[in-house]
Order: sequence, then C-alpha cells, then structure tokens
Amino acid sequence: MLRFSVNLLKLVILLFLLICCLESAICNENSSVFNVLDYGAKGDGTTDDTKTIEAAWIEACKVEGSTIVVPSDYDFLVGPISFSGPHCEENIVFLLDGRIIAPTNPKIWGSGLLQWLEFKKLNGISIKGKGTIDGQGSVWWQNTHLEDPDDDPNYTTLFALTSSTAKGKMPRTRPTALRFYGCSNVVVTGITIQNSPKAHLKFDSCVTIQVSGITISSPEDSPNTDGIHLQNSQNVVIHSSDLDCGDDCISIQTGTSAVFIHDVKCGPGHGFSIGGLGNDNTKACVSNITVRDSTLHNTLTGVRIKTWQGGSGSVQGIMFSNIQVSDVETPIIIDQFYCDKSKCKNQTSAVAIAGVSYQSIKGTYSYEPLHFACSDSVPCTGVSLADIQLKPSPKREHFYGPYCWQTYGELKTKTTPPIDCIQPDQDTPDYDSC
Repeated sequence: MLRFSVNLLKLVILLFLLICCLESAICNENSSVFNVLDYGAKGDGTTDDTKTIEAAWIEACKVEGSTIVVPSDYDFLVGPISFSGPHCEENIVFLLDGRIIAPTNPKIWGSGLLQWLEFKKLNGISIKGKGTIDGQGSVWWQNTHLEDPDDDPNYTTLFALTSSTAKGKMPRTRPTALRFYGCSNVVVTGITIQNSPKAHLKFDSCVTIQVSGITISSPEDSPNTDGIHLQNSQNVVIHSSDLDCGDDCISIQTGTSAVFIHDVKCGPGHGFSIGGLGNDNTKACVSNITVRDSTLHNTLTGVRIKTWQGGSGSVQGIMFSNIQVSDVETPIIIDQFYCDKSKCKNQTSAVAIAGVSYQSIKGTYSYEPLHFACSDSVPCTGVSLADIQLKPSPKREHFYGPYCWQTYGELKTKTTPPIDCIQPDQDTPDYDSC
C-alpha cells in the first residue's frame, strides 16, 4: 500500500512538471508574437496608428525571433516611421497580412522626407505576408513639382514649407514607400507595394537580400516611381515577382554587386536599368549582375545601362539572358551620354563599360531594336550578342535600325535584324579600378 502511494505521488509530481513545462513553452511562444491590435491599433483607415505600431515594434525588438503581426481585414493609417536597430535582437518577422496606408495630410510630412517606412540597421529582418503597403501617391503626383530637389540649386526647405504645406499641397520631396538601410539577411516576400509617391522598395547599404513573390503596382505615368532600387548593396536575389510602375522596374546603382534577377515580369515601366551612374563627376562601380528568364511588356526600354558624362569607375561582368520583350520601345540600350535634363555638359571622362553579354533576347520593339552610344574616350568593350531576334511591333509603322557608336565586341550568332555596327573587340584599357 505504501509503495502504491509513493508511486502515485511520483506520477502526480511528473504530471505537474509536464504541465508546467507545457505552459512555459506556450507562454514563451506567445511572448514572441506581438499583434499591433493588442497595443491599441484601430485599423479603421482613419485613426493614426503610428504610435501603437511603434509600441509593438519596441517590444518585438527585445525578443530574438519575434513576430510583429499586422492582421488581415484591417486598414492601418501609419505616418513616417523607422523600425531601427542596431540594438534590436535578430531574426524579427514583420508579418503583414493587413493593409498599411500612408497619410495624405501635408502637415504630417512637414517639409518632406526621403522615406515613409524604414527598416534600419537590422540583422535577419523579414517582411512576409499577403498584405499591402499603399503609398497613396496620387496626391503627391498631382500636387507637387515633379523635379527632385537635388536638381534645383535654388530649392530650400523654407521654399518647400511656404510653397507646399502652407498651401495645402504635399511637400516637394517625395518619399520612398519602403526602405532598408544598413541591414543584413533581409527577406521580402508575398506582399504588395502600390502607389508609392516615389520609389516603391529601396535597399541601401544592405547585404544578403532575398525578394520573391511580391507585386509592385503604380500607374504608367506616375513620375519616378521605380519598382526596386538597389544601391551600395551586395548578394541580392530577386525572383518570381510582378513589377508595374512609372519608372525603372529595377534600378541598380553604384556600389552594387552580385545580383541575380530571374523570373520577373516588368511592365509598364522603363525596364531593367543599371544606372544612371557617374552623375556630377562621381565614381561608380557595378559588377556581377545577371538578369535572366524574365519578360517585359509595353516598357520604354528592355535592358539598359546608362551613365552620365564625366564620371569614372566601371560597369563589368553583366549578363542579360533569355529575355522576352513585347512592344518595348528599345529593348537593348547602352547610353554613356545619359542626361535627364534639357542639356548636359560634354565631358571626356566616363564610367567604363566592359564585359556585357546579351543572350537570347527575343520579341517585338516599337522604335529601335538596339542602341549602343558609347564614349569616344572610354568606349564599350567586351560586348557580346547571341541569338538576338527582335522584330518590329505590328502596332507601329515607323522604325529605326540598330545603332552603335564606339562599341567593341563580337556577334556570336546571326541576329534579327542584322547588327553590323559592332567593331572587333580590343584590349580593355586600364580604367579606374573599383
């Protein structure tokens, strides 16, 4: 009898310990999930939820592997906000299933900001879900100057305040919708970003980036609304995404290398672009970029490299492969005389372009199949073309043939139309190293 009682007591103690362990695990699991509704967010589309979402982030930031939840079936009005490290724990997931919308009240933006939603100096940050980030850009496109402040030396913050917000208009400086700065091991997947005032998704000074299954959408005539913008970032993979915008679907800027883009749909927009590079006599370095297995429809360009006169540095190790184009104005472009103003100064120095391969680019063009305008003093070298099949669009009547200037390389196969303006390759000069 005594032995039975002892065994029963042991069993009760074991069950008690098991229950404690299970409760502890559940508590620990729950403590790593931070729903913005639990912090007072309303999600009614009119109440300002900025501070409540910021409060949820502050708590999530303290827990490694935490998840901040923005639930479905809610519209969260959120003003400019920075989700910042570097003192946050690693591997935080921002689960976006609801809708985040930008405010349209000019007073909230002050004299203007460069970004709306920013993730800064974080390691292992992921944005996932089926939700939407809506920049409500139409109020910016209609009520603000279309030029960037940097283009106007007479532009001042005071001018912005007096001419924009004081008159009930949005500031002249238009923000990027979603920006990552100084982050590593970044994942963005599944979400939609639409109607950004300017660029939709920007990575600056980031390392190891995975973008997949996202949708970017803004009208064809929305000004400067790049889809994805890369700058000073390395080890980037972008795939299985649909990008429709008013500017470059993907823009690759200086300091960017080791980029692999595949299975991306672009259009409308301005295509896949490297540059502009070398503005204001700066040094630019871009290398090891691959774009393949992608489609472009109704875009200004297809695959493009563009540099300003007067720059230095280099673009090298570029591969464009298996690209299908439809009603694209000019599918293949290198332009070392890029100028986004009415007139730019002629200069002899240039960003060198070397080692660019075009393989299996096929479809229809509406203006010109190929345009290579390279520098007299720093010509393009190592340009190769294979299996290029480009035909005029049946929707247009007037076309131009291929154009090349100071372009050296080789044709590896016959092309449609025939391209006879590539000169035999020459040794690559010793340009400014990157």
